Amino acid sequence: MLVSPQILKSEPSVMSLELSVTQLESLFNRLFSSAENTLLRSGAQEPFYRASINQQPAIIFSREDFFSSALHETAHWCIAGKERRQLDDFGYWYEPDGRNAQQQAEFERVEVKPQAIEWLFSLACDHVFNFSADNLNATESCTEEFKNKVRQQAKDYLENGLPPRAQLFFNLLNSQFREGKKVSLPNV
Repeated sequence: MLVSPQILKSEPSVMSLELSVTQLESLFNRLFSSAENTLLRSGAQEPFYRASINQQPAIIFSREDFFSSALHETAHWCIAGKERRQLDDFGYWYEPDGRNAQQQAEFERVEVKPQAIEWLFSLACDHVFNFSADNLNATESCTEEFKNKVRQQAKDYLENGLPPRAQLFFNLLNSQFREGKKVSLPNV
């Protein structure tokens, strides 16, 4: 049985530079609704990717009206291969808060690329990026090793190009929010 994410009714939050999830959805949907039969929708209680069913569009649900959640979930979609995009939540495992050290290490291993892409999307929008361990019960938020791997992957993407769908979206975001100005990683 397919479970649909619960959509929350909320007013959009005020964001720096008047960025809104609605703008992001519009840009994503304009770029990918026809070409990839995929839509971005905000307002879910938890992020969720619902694969296409009977030619209906696949839907990337981001959490509430959080701009960063929408960027992060689109990053996952941008690197998921064709077979993974045919599976709800791309067929990934997910362990909620309270992960042990081994589970957290596995989470960090698979999150390097999505977080690197999210960071570049954030830069293209002039939006704040935060590394995420996604484990509120952990004693530390993110390890320095994880941050360094994300930083190195983002640098590699900037130098050698993003995966094709990510590059298309990055270019659109950069032209929309930064008038195509060069994006570079901050020294953090």
